[in-house]
Amino acid sequence: MTLEQRVADLLPSVEAQLNYLVPMSERPRNYAKEPPPGVPRSNAKHETHTVAIRDARPIFGRVSLDSEGFGFLEHRSAVSSFADEDEIRAVYYPEAEALVKESTGADRVFIFDHTLRRRIPGFDDRRDVGPRQPALRVHIDHTAKSGPQRVRDFFPDEAEELLKGRVQVINLWRPIHHPVYDAPLAVCDARSVAAADLVPSDLVYEHRVGETYSITYNPAHRWFYLSEMRPDEAMLIKCCDSATDRARFTPHSAFINPAAAPDAPPRESIEIRTLVFHYA
Repeated sequence: MTLEQRVADLLPSVEAQLNYLVPMSERPRNYAKEPPPGVPRSNAKHETHTVAIRDARPIFGRVSLDSEGFGFLEHRSAVSSFADEDEIRAVYYPEAEALVKESTGADRVFIFDHTLRRRIPGFDDRRDVGPRQPALRVHIDHTAKSGPQRVRDFFPDEAEELLKGRVQVINLWRPIHHPVYDAPLAVCDARSVAAADLVPSDLVYEHRVGETYSITYNPAHRWFYLSEMRPDEAMLIKCCDSATDRARFTPHSAFINPAAAPDAPPRESIEIRTLVFHYA
């Protein structure tokens, strides 16, 4: 065990449950839309494992995208209302683009997606119309295949030239309105993840089929979160990196915090997904 790992083991932690993919012979498939009649929304099953999730607050500035696969930064957004989609695009998109560019040293950052989430205990957004809920299963948004494919989707005329350089998919995640108590986001040290833990899985949309990684359980996984993370703090998560000599894929999952007060306000958050280009 390295000195760094011994230091991490001394961090305060919570024991919480994470939902991992049950190993299966067929390819996992999830529908982001209503599936065809008689077809289940997902053919995957998940199993719960209780793990120690370490509080990264004491090492806030010592983790990095290229080492652990995630990082934290302080930033107060100028957005006055995250309920206003126009303001998100006009104000928050430029903020997020600048933050990711500064944090990575990239030549170009392209935002292709954002998701707002508001937790309602007992609510299932797969069946009900309402706010997106925290994603309570261990996953990675993109794979070694789907990361480059997103470049081809959005930049068909430039893709082959862009893909000659280093390309990353990086998420920027933050709480909104108040700190997160009940359902924080946990991130796994990418160095503790084996290639065999990553299971390519289909994500079926209306007009395309994307690919994500589902994750099988490995007791070597080392999990972290930022306790009572505030709206003026943000988390960077590396979902994919074409560079092979550093962290490339970072599993993450929301979890129900057993230490949260019963009357804690439910989590509200926004995540931005970006393509990050380093020219060759």
